[in-house]
Amino acid sequence: MATVLVGSLFSVPLYVVLANTFKQGSKIAPSPASPPIPPTLDNLTSVMTRSDNLFWASLTNSLLVTSISVALLTIVSAMLGHYLARTESRWGQVAMLVLLSGLMIPPQVILLPIVRMLQLFDLMATLQGLVLFNVGYYVPFGVFVFAGFVRTIPRELEEAAAIDGAGPVRVFWRVVFPLLRPASASAVIFFGVWIWNDFINPLIILGPSQGTTVTTGIYRAVGQYQTDFGTVFGLMFLATLPVLTLYLLLQRQFVTGLTSGAAKG
Repeated sequence: MATVLVGSLFSVPLYVVLANTFKQGSKIAPSPASPPIPPTLDNLTSVMTRSDNLFWASLTNSLLVTSISVALLTIVSAMLGHYLARTESRWGQVAMLVLLSGLMIPPQVILLPIVRMLQLFDLMATLQGLVLFNVGYYVPFGVFVFAGFVRTIPRELEEAAAIDGAGPVRVFWRVVFPLLRPASASAVIFFGVWIWNDFINPLIILGPSQGTTVTTGIYRAVGQYQTDFGTVFGLMFLATLPVLTLYLLLQRQFVTGLTSGAAKG
């Protein structure tokens, strides 16, 4: 009974977004919880045909930032996690503790020094600056995930490849990395959701006039005298589709990665 109650509470926001996305704009404010009768696609059409191309510009920037950040994070985290997991020296343990301490620091705390660093290298108001921030901030979590999974891989596989003449880089890419597919799927989903839904960092780093993502695009669509709630809910609905698609494509590997880490981490 408690599970049903909690599940119902969590489903209320989803229902409100879905119902108001397909509801006529004039009916949203008077009855936001009513079902969309009759349903309409006017809200989605108006979002995708805006004269300022807000949705398409936001979608393009979000796809670029998220895909590049996730790709770099996966590669860097996997390589560093493998190295630290196989390193038995005290230095490796200290490095792991330093990285894990980064998980306890909220991004808002370090945002000001990050902005100053980006200004120093002329990377403020650029997508490259936002990508570098994402990579630097989320690497500790990626290392934590991959290092735990690497420890479940028998070291003998790497030693056998080394005996056959493979170097460390080739051993990692040909032997280790293919076995990290479940961990990679878990990391990709976490990274993708966090970066895609990020609001404050794109707002500050990109600036309101230099670029926008899907989250800041919703913020820009809500003005001081905003009354077109249909556009807002349409943006919210379209903004969730890429992340939902990513999860559906990787959900099997995602569950495998979580259960493997829970059983052997």
